[in-house]
Amino acid sequence: MSDLQFMEMALQEARACSEVGEVPIGAVLVYRGEVLARGGNRTIRDCDPTAHAEIVVLREAAAKLGNYRLAETTLYVTLEPCAMCAGAIVQARVPQLVYAADDPKGGAYRTCFALLNSPKLNHQVEVTSGVLSEEAASLLQSFFAARR
Repeated sequence: MSDLQFMEMALQEARACSEVGEVPIGAVLVYRGEVLARGGNRTIRDCDPTAHAEIVVLREAAAKLGNYRLAETTLYVTLEPCAMCAGAIVQARVPQLVYAADDPKGGAYRTCFALLNSPKLNHQVEVTSGVLSEEAASLLQSFFAARR
């Protein structure tokens, strides 16, 4: 499968979040070409400020693999990860990240911070951005516009 196909899966997860009132961000973690985990934001449902889409799939994938190190994986997410999620990605040693839309209010790859490729950290992540960015941004904009 291609980056576009995996990102479309992440967008499906984001749409499902929107339908239940969660901020529509979805993620898919791929291991050796196969989907290992997929999910979306669950902060409201779980009453857990750390239940961002990325954290949800990293936890599920680590449990399935029986290893907190997620080598040979690619994480697809619909929004540039925040500092918390970027830190978790680094700690899990995820080698590749593909994300859709930039997050100008909290992104930790290039918009607000540069955590994922900082030479000061012991792991750097290869990042591809902009995959289906218009779709992801539109979904977020529609979600927040409906709540104003």
